[in-house]
Amino acid sequence: MAVVTSVMRAHSIYLARVDDVLRPFGLTFARYELLALVSFSSSGSLPMNKAGARLQVHPTTITNSVDRLEAQEMVRRRLHATDRRMTLVEILPAGRVRLDEATRALNENVFSNLGVAQADMDSIVTLLQKVRFNAGDFEAQ
Repeated sequence: MAVVTSVMRAHSIYLARVDDVLRPFGLTFARYELLALVSFSSSGSLPMNKAGARLQVHPTTITNSVDRLEAQEMVRRRLHATDRRMTLVEILPAGRVRLDEATRALNENVFSNLGVAQADMDSIVTLLQKVRFNAGDFEAQ
């Protein structure tokens, strides 16, 4: 119980810090992650179902995030060129700008000061990878 409680509390602490930084940019962490994922694709777009699978979230979450980002003119939906059953989410220039600004703010205000030493961070990541691997999040390297 102590492990689960500690991990859940740390999650709450970090999520609150991330949310505080992203709020002025009109983003939640879910929307930030989606913008980042789409921006990393070579074409600047991804099928919505693939985005959901990569972020390991329910399709409803992706739809909601795309709806919000589309309303903010940071992404747009478009049909796939060869498979009209597939909807792509495409990052727009305003989305790239907002993503860059939000990433700088996260790096300065959250990721550069997590409250633990680098060696401890490496240990935490290693331990949590075991939990995630055992839950099926990813395959062993």
